[in-house]
Amino acid sequence: MTALQQATPPTRTRTDRIARRRGRLGLVLSLPAFVLLALFFVWPLIRTVVMSLHDWPLLGEPEFTGLDNYFTAFQDANFLRAAGFTLLYTVVTTPILIILAFLLAFLVRGGTRAHRFFQTIYFLPVVIGLASGSYIWLFMWQSDIGPTTILLGNLGLVDPTRNFFAEFGSAFAIVVAMVTWKVVGLQMLLVLAGIQGVPEEVNEAARIDGASPWQSFWHITVPLLRPTLALVLVFSVAGSLLAFDQFYIMTTGGPAGSTITAVFEIYRSGFVKFDVGYASALSILLMLALGVVSAVQMLLLRNSDNS
Repeated sequence: MTALQQATPPTRTRTDRIARRRGRLGLVLSLPAFVLLALFFVWPLIRTVVMSLHDWPLLGEPEFTGLDNYFTAFQDANFLRAAGFTLLYTVVTTPILIILAFLLAFLVRGGTRAHRFFQTIYFLPVVIGLASGSYIWLFMWQSDIGPTTILLGNLGLVDPTRNFFAEFGSAFAIVVAMVTWKVVGLQMLLVLAGIQGVPEEVNEAARIDGASPWQSFWHITVPLLRPTLALVLVFSVAGSLLAFDQFYIMTTGGPAGSTITAVFEIYRSGFVKFDVGYASALSILLMLALGVVSAVQMLLLRNSDNS
């Protein structure tokens, strides 16, 4: 017993020494990530907050104004209009993406060659850049020369000389359709991964108990997919709140400024009006909105873990 007691402390000391060495190694290996985070997120964030508290012209000396830029934002008709349109775009786009993602995921959830083929087909637009996709759809719907307008014109469904981007309804619908075509493949894969993670034994037990396919889907599959649904929801909402490229390219904010998003307004304030301080304040407000979205995501995930 005495020999065992004498052998134990060196063993523990050696184990603790190995643990400390691994901890230091982990800190060294993670140091580049911390440096990059500090350089490209923490420091720009601090600078943005500082700039938002100043009247900061692109040229000239900044002047400290406190929270004036934030108060101005809530009284700025252009920003409020842009925020309202961004909210409308989010409310319209998010349900479309989630519903289509679920439908496509259930259609291609099998493991056959045909299912894998359609998985690839639906995912292909995801690899195309958003700017490239916007230019493609802009060309497709150009009056007189766009393939879509020519085809629909030959079928007698539309006037081929019509400028679809000169009307809010048609311009908005085309942009929503383009974003859905571009993004839904990724959402489908996320939902598909969640569906494949549901144990088949659970569905078999439900069928044995007499549950219909709809009851099995609604009462078993959907609750088990809550973390996946939360992830898809946050991706969709965050992407919609940050929408810029598609409207800048396809509508340039028109007609009459009706399709200017929050990020578009930030761009105009900073790089068209050269009011960098005000643009920084708008950026902080948008970041806070995204923070709320992240908090909702964590709440959904926590509730799913507790259920």
